[in-house]
Amino acid sequence: MRILVAIPVYNEQSTVEGVIRRVREHADHVLAVDDGSTDTTPAILNDLRAEMGLDLIRHEANAGYGRSVREAFRRASDRGFDWVITMDCDEQHEPAAIPAFVERCVANESDIVSGSRYLAASGAAGHAPPADRRAINGTITTELNERLGLALTDGFCGFKAHRVSAMDRLELTENGYAFPMQLWAQAAARGLRVEELPVELIYNDPNRTFGNGLDDAEIRLAHYRGVLDREIARVAHMMTEPAAADAGACSGCCR
Repeated sequence: MRILVAIPVYNEQSTVEGVIRRVREHADHVLAVDDGSTDTTPAILNDLRAEMGLDLIRHEANAGYGRSVREAFRRASDRGFDWVITMDCDEQHEPAAIPAFVERCVANESDIVSGSRYLAASGAAGHAPPADRRAINGTITTELNERLGLALTDGFCGFKAHRVSAMDRLELTENGYAFPMQLWAQAAARGLRVEELPVELIYNDPNRTFGNGLDDAEIRLAHYRGVLDREIARVAHMMTEPAAADAGACSGCCR
């Protein structure tokens, strides 16, 4: 089984080297997707590529988190990987948890293994989660469960393992931070098997921004809901396609 660990990166000069070196302790194949960084991140990544054979995709301009994840899926598919594990580069995802994701991949019981910071109650390491982010996560996670027939406790955690052949069947187009809305809607439509895996709740920088006006919590919530609404409308069309026949019935995902 071949597993790729993919790390979207944007202006992470203070953390990128340490994160990638720690990831490399647990993974033979590591991809960094540099989403148009303007600090010293590109130079650091180039050095790591020369030193350890790091795979690297670089955007000349910032294209968005979702775009980076979609390109990681494409790279994994093109190069014959069975699974791709995505994780962040800001030290909010613990590389030591990678073996637990690998274990679930090997178990071959799911198509998406999604990290959950709330599956097991624990205090946050570092700063407490910003109240608006926790509230929006809780609100959207509840709506995902009610509208898609899922049973998630954390709809936004980017620490995930994805079966590459399952991702190949999806029609993912979302570039921004609302990418999980599209992923979950299409996963439900295709009948993908989802499980959650407890991961540590770590917040080091509560002042990080989303950009594009999304720092306003009400605007961000409305944006997520808008993308989810549009994707649910598209789900019905997807379920009429023959490719969906072997995926099982839609678990209430058109509600």
